[in-house]
Amino acid sequence: MNQLAPLPSPSLALPALIASADERARLRFLEFFAVTIRNPHTRRAYARAAGEFLAWVAARGVASIAGVQPLHVAAWIEALGREVSAPSVKQQLAGVRHLFDWLVTGQVVPVNPAASVRGPAHSVRRGKTPVLAPDEARRLLDAIDVTTPAGLRDRALIGLMVYSFARIGAALAMRVEDVFVQNRRLWVRLHEKGGKRHEMPCHHNLEHYLAEYLDGCGLREDRKGPLFRTIARGTKRLSNTPLPQANAFAMVRRRAVAAEIETAIGNHSFRATGITTYLKNGGTLETAATMANHSSTRTTQLYDRRPDDVTLDEVERVLI
Repeated sequence: MNQLAPLPSPSLALPALIASADERARLRFLEFFAVTIRNPHTRRAYARAAGEFLAWVAARGVASIAGVQPLHVAAWIEALGREVSAPSVKQQLAGVRHLFDWLVTGQVVPVNPAASVRGPAHSVRRGKTPVLAPDEARRLLDAIDVTTPAGLRDRALIGLMVYSFARIGAALAMRVEDVFVQNRRLWVRLHEKGGKRHEMPCHHNLEHYLAEYLDGCGLREDRKGPLFRTIARGTKRLSNTPLPQANAFAMVRRRAVAAEIETAIGNHSFRATGITTYLKNGGTLETAATMANHSSTRTTQLYDRRPDDVTLDEVERVLI
């Protein structure tokens, strides 16, 4: 059993309440993360939530996993709500609830202590992601020096997120073969959440950016290699290592500063910018949802910032 001690995330160890339990409970706990959760981001988030909750209850005198009660979960949620946002609280509660569901079905504990605990109320009608005006997005793209491999890569990545509404995770997971020709046009294949494959034809600007990137960096023959890569240290050339999401965020912030854009944009800003611009130019919400691979237009509406323009116009009516 010793070889099973670490959680799927190498930075986390078994919580004390699990480590002190019997072998069946330890195995069931590890199976929850290894067997039931495929998304690595969800796995990390749920493992963190479980570890923090079990450490919290252990520090308050709970001696075993079977001793966790709904009052413990409710008190933890109350304390957590004073430190993090409502969406974060709801995510962590979901992680703990799903974990105990799994322990109940495995007969480790008799009931789920989190099942009856309600999370904080939270309703979202407008997304928080900062967006760019079309002229700002154009200025950002035009300001990138494309005489270097890094510049070609950065313009292609930002262009992909703007013109195909791609999530940063799906963009960075692409391989070279995910850029392909179909019906005499360049298309991109995105591997979205839940294993969904989403294919989109390229806007003519994106087609140009991707072609110049692939040819300028000699990537076309490495079809199985990652599309977006880090820059090898000391060479200023592309490596064979996929570009991490944190590096992409740092690149976006650096490019925004260079283009003198004050909006605090991030990776997700380009998805919202593309959707809002498309809708402003007469596109329909239903088609935008299809292009963004959203299962519901309600999700797409979170990215629609057209009402911001109305608000600004109305504010200017306050003439003093």
